[in-house]
Amino acid sequence: MVTTESPVRTASPVPAPERSAAVVHAPAGRAPTVRGRLTASLRHTPGRLALWMTVLVALALLAGVAAVTGVRQRAAHLDALADRNGPLTVASLDLYRALSDADATAASAFLSGGLEPAALRDRYQADIAESGRALTVLGAGLDGDGAQHLAVLNSRLPVYTGLIETARSLNRQGLPVGAAYLREANGLMRAELLPAAQGVYDAAAADLRDSRSGGGAAPWLAVLLCLGVIAALVVVQRRLAALTNRVFNAGLLVATGAAVLLTLWLGVSAVAAGVSLNAGREQGSDQVDRMAQVRIDALQARTDEALTLVARGGGAAFETHYAETLDGITRDGGALDEIRAHATGVDDPHLAVVDRAADAWLAAHRDVRTRDGGGDYTGAVEVTLGGAASEFAAFDSALGAAITADSDVFAARADDAGGALRFGDLGAGALTAAMIAGIVIGVQRRRAEYR
Repeated sequence: MVTTESPVRTASPVPAPERSAAVVHAPAGRAPTVRGRLTASLRHTPGRLALWMTVLVALALLAGVAAVTGVRQRAAHLDALADRNGPLTVASLDLYRALSDADATAASAFLSGGLEPAALRDRYQADIAESGRALTVLGAGLDGDGAQHLAVLNSRLPVYTGLIETARSLNRQGLPVGAAYLREANGLMRAELLPAAQGVYDAAAADLRDSRSGGGAAPWLAVLLCLGVIAALVVVQRRLAALTNRVFNAGLLVATGAAVLLTLWLGVSAVAAGVSLNAGREQGSDQVDRMAQVRIDALQARTDEALTLVARGGGAAFETHYAETLDGITRDGGALDEIRAHATGVDDPHLAVVDRAADAWLAAHRDVRTRDGGGDYTGAVEVTLGGAASEFAAFDSALGAAITADSDVFAARADDAGGALRFGDLGAGALTAAMIAGIVIGVQRRRAEYR
């Protein structure tokens, strides 16, 4: 049997196209991330220079914004001090003084019996009108607790004037019950109106202190940021000097100088404003507070002096209050001594009149008590409405003149403080622009050398 071998099968070659199709390609590489590009950029000097420039510009911009904002905020406080807080504080003092004087004048007018003297009637009406004007000014500027006290005054002052008119009408008819209405009016004044007026003054004074504190605040944030800019500029310039073998970079030197000037200006202006405001407080507003309190206490004592006589033997409480009040004003170490201890040249002439008038008023009051105690009621009334009234008027007028002089001192010092910050925001903005321009120009020139 004939056998034949099967032919050996060999793998047929794969056509070239099929072979190429069988090749597996590696996946394409991912696009570099932002972080990757940044990291790669920082491996080279131009990238590092760009980073330094960005950081320096950001720091300079932050310092400039803090400086400009701080100057504007402090200037706004000082503007409020001169345009709002100062006038409101003066108006609150005028209100308190007008109410006290109206009460004292009404009591003095009651002593005359029948138709009161025209001068006293005119003075009382002028005080009530002045109270109304002060309430209008204060109502437009105070809020919060101050507004609540103003509401009390606006609602109760008409009640007071109504009681006074009733007392006046009954007194003209010779009816003794008029004295009861006068005492009721005085009780309303002391129990409600004057405490509310004190609350108004306290609110206005608190606002003034806040503005004074804000205007004299130190610009710590802006100064610290400026110092940070200076430190960063020094570090960058040292690195550039090591990198390029060039000691100076004009642009960065200009930026450093601008940063130093801005820092110095912020510090000097803050110190100048603070010194002026502190002087205004010590020589002006604090002294005004002391004198205003003495003036108000004296007005209440003058009311006591008249009411003691109006009570016709039943005014021991009024006389006791008078004695205590005048003792607190005139005794050694009392209120007048404290005022003298803090006196400045502008109020010295007025205080000399205050001292003389206080002594004369006390002497006249002793004469009043001697006459009244001896049964000479008519003589006591005459001295009260004559010598005692004129000496009290001199005392009150001299204190008013001293208060005006010290208020002018405070206003002048506040204006000086405002002058230290005048155009400060423009200057800070210009120095900030100089810093940024110097940084960009200085660093960009070095970057250009690598292109």
